[in-house]
Amino acid sequence: MILNGVREAWAEGRSVINGWLSTDSAFVAEIMANQGYDSLTIDLQHGFSGFDAARPMLQAMRASNVTPMVRVPWLDPADIMKALDAGAYGVICPMINSQEDAQRFVSYLRYPPNGVRSFGPTRVTFSAGVDYGQHADQEVLGFAMIETKEAFDNLDAIVATPGLDGVYIGPADLTLGLMGRKYRTGFDREEPEMVDAIRHILATAHKAGIRAALHNGTAAYAAKAVGWGFDLVTISNDVRLLASAAAASVLEARRLILAKSDSKSEVKSATPSEGY
Repeated sequence: MILNGVREAWAEGRSVINGWLSTDSAFVAEIMANQGYDSLTIDLQHGFSGFDAARPMLQAMRASNVTPMVRVPWLDPADIMKALDAGAYGVICPMINSQEDAQRFVSYLRYPPNGVRSFGPTRVTFSAGVDYGQHADQEVLGFAMIETKEAFDNLDAIVATPGLDGVYIGPADLTLGLMGRKYRTGFDREEPEMVDAIRHILATAHKAGIRAALHNGTAAYAAKAVGWGFDLVTISNDVRLLASAAAASVLEARRLILAKSDSKSEVKSATPSEGY
C-alpha cells in the first residue's frame, strides 16, 4: 500500500499544509494538487460537491504526490466508508460533540476487529495498492471536528477516544458556539477568548497524544498556528484563492490603465498649441 504522506510528514517532524477544495471540478483538483500542498481535502459538507463529483476529483489528484482527504457531510457510516473506498487517506468529520460520537466515527474508519467498516475497496485497491486491506487501519487518518460548545465542554473525553488520530478546529463555528453573535464570523481569530480556546484545544489534543489541525483564512495566520504547535494547517480554499487572484488581477489592470491614461493626458496638456 502507498503510505500516507501526512503520517510520513509527521514522522519527519514537519507540519502539514493542507489545501481545500470547495468546487466540484476535477480540473481544479488537478491544478491544486500540483501546487505543493502536502494534502488536499474535498469538502462534501459546505463545498459545491457531492460524492459523484468527488470521485473524479480523487482520480485527478492521483497523478500528484498530494495526500487526498475528504470532509464528509456528517457522522454517517455510508458517507465515511464510500469516501475511503473511493481513495481518501483521511476523513474529517464535522459536529463530533461527545466521546460517543468520536467512538462511532473511529469505528466507521476501521475494519473488524478494530471497527465496523465494511470491506469493499472498489477504487482504492487500484489507487493505493492491492494490499490495501492489510494496511488501511494503520494508514487512514480520522479527524474529529471541534466546533461547538458541547464539543469544547467534552474535549477531554473526545481526545481520549482510542483510534482517533486528531482533532480539527473549525474557528468560525467554534466562535459561534462559544461566543454567539458577539463577534463576526470567519477564520483567523484574534479575540483573546478565542485564541485561548483554540490553544486550549491544541494543548489538550497533544496531552492526549493525538494531532491538532486548524482551518485558516491566510498563510500568515497558518504560520502563526504552526508556531503554536499545530500539526496540520489548512489555508483558505480554491474559491477564495480564485476570487482573490482574479480581484487582484483586475485591480492591477485598472491601476495600470489609469496610470497610462493619466500619463497621456499630461503629455497632451504639455504640448504647445499650434495657431496664429
